[in-house]
Amino acid sequence: MINRFSVLACAAIFVSLVANAQPGEEVPFITSPDNVTLEMLTLAGVKREDHVIDLGSGDGRIVILAARRFGATGLGVEIDPSLVQRSIANARDAGVADRVEFRVQDLFTTDLSGATVITMYLLQEVNLQLRPRLLALKPGTRIVSHDWDMGDWKPDRTTVVPVPDKQVGREKSSKVHLWVVPARVEGLWCGTGLLRDASLKLAQAYQAFDGTLTWRDRKRELAGQIAGAELRTPAGRQGELVLQASGSELRITSAQGNLALAQGQVFQRAAGDSCN
Repeated sequence: MINRFSVLACAAIFVSLVANAQPGEEVPFITSPDNVTLEMLTLAGVKREDHVIDLGSGDGRIVILAARRFGATGLGVEIDPSLVQRSIANARDAGVADRVEFRVQDLFTTDLSGATVITMYLLQEVNLQLRPRLLALKPGTRIVSHDWDMGDWKPDRTTVVPVPDKQVGREKSSKVHLWVVPARVEGLWCGTGLLRDASLKLAQAYQAFDGTLTWRDRKRELAGQIAGAELRTPAGRQGELVLQASGSELRITSAQGNLALAQGQVFQRAAGDSCN
């Protein structure tokens, strides 16, 4: 939910704010309808073990639903003290006060590292300002945004929810976007064990990667998608290749063709610009 202003603010004012919002400025408080709130949490696959942080939490409905419906814990961050007090009361009434917390806080200074799911209904300019911090979160963290996207960081999934009484814009529906934070794998990786003579050079654009695997005077061009910490190439003539990123290691968890014997082997991130 977005921070502040009247829910009756007209679309023209809203669009003007989109173009001019800056960090720390107030942006409109417009509630997410209940069906959109449910879709956001469902699309993110929220479970009991998740910790949901809602940026611009308004009256607290997303965090409260995450706790009440899915058993998760949550934190709502909101700049308006009156909305925080309302959220606390709403959580108490819903019987989930022991699983959720609400703070009067600037979302740009909030520690996001404990989140497994982050939800937002913010202006696109604010999303873009937050984007570097979101991309730096633990791989696999799910980000869900109501309506507004992240520019050229394309969502992994988008769904459309009917909203007959929507007060902003002409469309009587809402988009719900999901991103899964990808591991950061760009660079040079050096083989160990059976792959000690191998090197893997990767380039990355958000969830997409490509690169070259060099081993025993052979080169294999790679391209695929990153889902959290997992890198996967499509099954083709050379067979599917799956790697798992963990800190400074890339482990081959599944391989076919001439790499089948390398399953379980590990690449280490290079300390310099070569593997020698």
